[in-house]
Amino acid sequence: MRIVTATAVALTLAAGVAPAATAQQPSTDGTWRMDGYGTVLSIRNGTLQEYQTTAVSCLEGDSARRTGPGTYTTPDGTVLTVRTRGGGDLGSIRADGSVGDRNLRRIPKLPDACTRPAPTGPLAAFDVFWQSFEENYPFFSAKGVDWHAVRDQYRPRVHTKTTKDELFALFSEMVRPLHDSHVAVQDGDRVFAQVRPGTVPPTEELDTKVKKFVLERDLKGARNISDFANGRITYADLPGGQGYLRISGFGGYAGQGAPYAAQLAELDRALGTVLSQERVQRLKGLIIDLRINGGGSDALGIHIAERLTGIPYVAYSKRARNDPADPTRHTRPQPVHVTPAQGPRYTGPVAVLTGGSTVSAGETFAQALMDRPGRTVRIGQPTQGVFSDVMQRKLPNGMSAWLPNEEFLTRSGRTFDGTGIPPHLTEPVFTKEEFDKKKDSAFDRALRVLRNDRTAN
Repeated sequence: MRIVTATAVALTLAAGVAPAATAQQPSTDGTWRMDGYGTVLSIRNGTLQEYQTTAVSCLEGDSARRTGPGTYTTPDGTVLTVRTRGGGDLGSIRADGSVGDRNLRRIPKLPDACTRPAPTGPLAAFDVFWQSFEENYPFFSAKGVDWHAVRDQYRPRVHTKTTKDELFALFSEMVRPLHDSHVAVQDGDRVFAQVRPGTVPPTEELDTKVKKFVLERDLKGARNISDFANGRITYADLPGGQGYLRISGFGGYAGQGAPYAAQLAELDRALGTVLSQERVQRLKGLIIDLRINGGGSDALGIHIAERLTGIPYVAYSKRARNDPADPTRHTRPQPVHVTPAQGPRYTGPVAVLTGGSTVSAGETFAQALMDRPGRTVRIGQPTQGVFSDVMQRKLPNGMSAWLPNEEFLTRSGRTFDGTGIPPHLTEPVFTKEEFDKKKDSAFDRALRVLRNDRTAN
């Protein structure tokens, strides 16, 4: 988890998992423009360098070093795969731990703005900040925010003497009406971010409190209570023959900073125990508790979904805004498939518990189960309403802006950004009254639903 409180954010370059490029492919060296994402890549002498572009700026972003044929590794250990197609003038980039890819088109050289010193000063920082949202943020209309009016209101307040403290406060004020927890303003260790009104962020403190509550209240009398993946996954066999699977995040399974391959290996070890052949044959229902989930890797969520179906299906489709002047234009939607795993699979009824503290990859996992073959019911409260990977946009004064630019689409083309994924059955989730009375209405409703399904069958 990075920067935004309890919200997993992806590297600007990152998106998905791909096989390594082969030696027979044309060289990936050269200059590439990404379809959407306001990004140009330069690949030369074993180094991949990102440039973040807008109509008014070009700033150096992340970099990565070649670590194999067509693969590059960033300083934090993220592995990027670059490959060519179409004779070498088209390509794509993918990163482990996310889903989808990003298309590249070869261009003759870096844009002129990338070859000269970038403007500096408070006004330049303001213009890059505003322009980054103007060209990439997809949800102004849905949020009822006139971004041009915001510029007209705030730009006159910026001058050559404006301090970083003043800019931080001003930028925070500008994005506050978005109520988008994938939007953040960063200045060093100082971060402004907020969740949707009426919800609380999935902090470590809340997670610890809820985990203790669940153990003492919901899992009283349960068997085989076990923690996996650095405490992010808990499983228990319930007295009525149902299983309970609590997932508090889709990352940190092998410790913070561990590479995706290590996270995936730890998840496989957990699933190998939780969804053993003996257990999937006897389970009479499965509760999946996502109510406190800070997100992480979408790909890890898909990996779990693959253990919950015997039939292939599409989890969702992913697209990004790709026209700086037209927020209604997007990249071609990329379907993300759920393919049944080779090992034991549980295909029976599932009750998914969600709430406002279900964030980011926690939501994409919930969305991946929406069209799951078989009985799947959602219980609780709507999720937070943020699905996109998060772009980090550097500003000329050393500050950063974080913002989403993608949509995750259902089969009918619907997105749940802003509102969150609604439950089928509404119940309170970890309210003060529920804590005070030691009630867990959503958990109890899930048990009733699964037991009724068993009786009906």
